[in-house]
Amino acid sequence: MSINTIPITKHGAELLKEELHRLKHVERPAVINSISEARAQGDLSENAEYDAAKEKQGFIEGRIKELESKLAAAQIIDPALLEVDGRVVFGATVELEDLNDGSKVIYQIVGDDEADIDANKISISSPIARALIGKEEGDVVKVQAPAGVREVEILAVKYI
Repeated sequence: MSINTIPITKHGAELLKEELHRLKHVERPAVINSISEARAQGDLSENAEYDAAKEKQGFIEGRIKELESKLAAAQIIDPALLEVDGRVVFGATVELEDLNDGSKVIYQIVGDDEADIDANKISISSPIARALIGKEEGDVVKVQAPAGVREVEILAVKYI
């Protein structure tokens, strides 16, 4: 049985590893300590601190398992090492001009877990990223947006 790999940028993998480390070495010990303190208070049946700490522990353990699973399945891609002759690929940073209104925007195409529109990081599975993949600088691409079909020109493709 083969494991499906999940594409992730080098930076995105580092962020997941940092979160995993923090959960295992800071959050988990803190919640275990909270549970011990709550147990020391006696009757657990009406102990709100104990219930809250146990609930938080469940969340932390679930998140640790999720992060370990994602990292195990991750295919880490460093955009700076790609040799793709100027094509838009996973990890590429793309400068676009909307031909309808002349506005310009820069997006990096990243994995689903890394997507953050406020940081101009769009998911590989988003309509705009799917429309851009395989295209090159100078190409005009039709993109299905919430407001309808938009035409964008690819002004630059970088691998940083």
